[in-house]
Amino acid sequence: MTPLKSGTVDLVILSALHEQPRYGLELADHIGTRSGGLFELSEGSLYPALLRLSKAGLIEGEWQPTPGGGSPRKVYRLTDSGGQELARRRAEWERLQVAVNALLLRRGVRA
Repeated sequence: MTPLKSGTVDLVILSALHEQPRYGLELADHIGTRSGGLFELSEGSLYPALLRLSKAGLIEGEWQPTPGGGSPRKVYRLTDSGGQELARRRAEWERLQVAVNALLLRRGVRA
């Protein structure tokens, strides 16, 4: 597995939480599975990113009981501001893809 680059960590977290609320390790597993095992979020990069996104008001966490009576888990969900930020970052990502593909495939970018 490959660690995600810092600029994409927030984007993939916001995108995964747009689908549904998730707790930390569930989120990391989802990203790893969805990427076909290509991306890995270690706890050392996941939890600081969740804290950063939470402080920015893009996500919020709530402690919920664990099925089967285990320790409670903090489940994160996207806020309205987070949804708006996700839309902005997706559009930025799409523009970047077009520009990089134009360079790699030697085609011009149409504005």
